[in-house]
Amino acid sequence: MLLTTTPNIEGKRILKYIGIVTGETIMGANVFKDFAAGLADFFGGRAGAYENELIKAKEIALKEMVERAERMGANAIVGIDLDYETVGSNGSMLMVSVSGTAVVTE
Repeated sequence: MLLTTTPNIEGKRILKYIGIVTGETIMGANVFKDFAAGLADFFGGRAGAYENELIKAKEIALKEMVERAERMGANAIVGIDLDYETVGSNGSMLMVSVSGTAVVTE
């Protein structure tokens, strides 16, 4: 499955636009990660635990979107957009949503 944020794929011709396809995930942050992130903020440096959660959430959302596109008969997704939001009380949950257009290319 070809994935791109651009509206087309260089060297490929889009034969059919199937439709919008999405993937989403919501993940909670636990107290230990919050504590470690607070220490990183205080002493300087990167909050590795949060970065890993962001990467994991993005991968889950993309995988879900790809699976939906495959069920629709697509072999590529163009115009992909990733969004990150915090939800829940005090922003305790991370939501990643991804959308794009499922297409068939030559």
